[in-house]
Amino acid sequence: MKAAPVPYAPEPEDLMQHPGHLLRRALQAMNLLWDEEVSHTITSPQFAALNALYREPRLDQRTLGSRISLDRSTVAEVVARLSARGFLRTERDSRDARRKVLTLTTKGLSTLQQLIPRTHVMTDRLVAGLDGEDQQRLLRLLTTLVTDAERRPPRAARSPLLRK
Repeated sequence: MKAAPVPYAPEPEDLMQHPGHLLRRALQAMNLLWDEEVSHTITSPQFAALNALYREPRLDQRTLGSRISLDRSTVAEVVARLSARGFLRTERDSRDARRKVLTLTTKGLSTLQQLIPRTHVMTDRLVAGLDGEDQQRLLRLLTTLVTDAERRPPRAARSPLLRK
């Protein structure tokens, strides 16, 4: 009796070079550095929300989520936490009561101004092993990867079996 062929099983070191695995590890490194250099209490998505509201005051919650690439439930949680801590104020739009308009408070602005230089230190540490040219290349590659992934509809939306 002939033995069944063994399906391909990649060597363990091949898995360590998988882009998804490396991106996950890079995110872990960034999160560790965030905690060490930036804040133990303000998360990266919360910082992104504060920064977006600084750049574009009075965004509604849905637009804020779009600007910082967070889904509806996640941006709602970020807004709730920042509001509870006094970093931003929410109010109903006078023209459309369904919209919740967000504004940085003085405390939110002060906190953001304290965190911005720390994010630069964190970023410098994160990319310290790369020369300037490689740092720029990394930024271009990550931007391309993210832009392409965000343009592509989810697989379920592309599947002819799920479209009716």
